[in-house]
Amino acid sequence: MKRSMPRFDIIGQLGSLRRYARSLTRDGTDAEDLVHDALVRAYERRDTFRAGGDLRAWLLSIVHNAFIDRMRSRRSEAARIEQAAHLADSSMPPPQEHSLRLAQVQEAFFNLPEEQRSALHLVAIEGLSYQQAAAASGVPLGTLMSRIGRARAALREMEDSGPSMSKNHLRVVGGPS
Repeated sequence: MKRSMPRFDIIGQLGSLRRYARSLTRDGTDAEDLVHDALVRAYERRDTFRAGGDLRAWLLSIVHNAFIDRMRSRRSEAARIEQAAHLADSSMPPPQEHSLRLAQVQEAFFNLPEEQRSALHLVAIEGLSYQQAAAASGVPLGTLMSRIGRARAALREMEDSGPSMSKNHLRVVGGPS
């Protein structure tokens, strides 16, 4: 036997729900969202309404609880954001400065002569040993080491004389700090 569900006059309660939500949120749009969320909850939990109970009071309590849940959620989110901000390295430059710096380093690297750029790439970026890089380039070990030395010196010189490249930011792998 199917249990009969009580009839709800939700439409008749909307004015009260909206006024209360507006009072809680102090914003018309947030109040409408709150009423919507509360009505969804009421529908999902309609079995918990006691037959003969005060529908208006039940719905207003759902609006209130939905508001409290939202506030807790917002506070929790704010705390997570604040915690993440504390964990972030404040010495790290803003992303746009980092991108600019990366572009400057890339430009300096690409301005190296091809043989120096290739030698430095194999050792510093690909992580090959000098011996492996020399074999990959088809040059003697001494030649490779000479090219890497000249590449590092050229990058240091670009770092020291470059107008847009700030001092001590460009570190060459294997070079002095």
